[in-house]
Amino acid sequence: MIEQDTVKLLRECDAGVKMGVKSIDDVVEYVESDSFERRLRDCRREHEKLDGEIREQLDRFKDTGKEPNPMAKSMSWMKTNVKLAVDNSDHTIADLMTDGCNMGVKSLNRYLNKYQAADEYSKDIAKRLINLEEKLAVDIRAYL
Repeated sequence: MIEQDTVKLLRECDAGVKMGVKSIDDVVEYVESDSFERRLRDCRREHEKLDGEIREQLDRFKDTGKEPNPMAKSMSWMKTNVKLAVDNSDHTIADLMTDGCNMGVKSLNRYLNKYQAADEYSKDIAKRLINLEEKLAVDIRAYL
């Protein structure tokens, strides 16, 4: 049970990290504020570091990980492009990113609760990813 929950939690973290990186990539070119852009790029780097840890752990279990849900990716892409077509201000980008962070935090907490038998290291990775998302949402409030 521990191994099964560990792999499942790591898969969800893998999908979450990929979704976060993709979301940042989708908007960062539109950001006007240097400090906002820097914050997004820093957050992307942190996501990539966590992705490396997740990959290591998944490799240990001979697992390939998980891609984000195609429907969630499509909906995110559509929402982002429609909103940016109407208004590509830092305000709009901060709003989109805050929504994404909140959805990620909610999902990851749900998976932490669902896969309670996961090993502590994997739970720690999930918690660090949650903290990253929460911190970004707080850091970009000034742009809302």
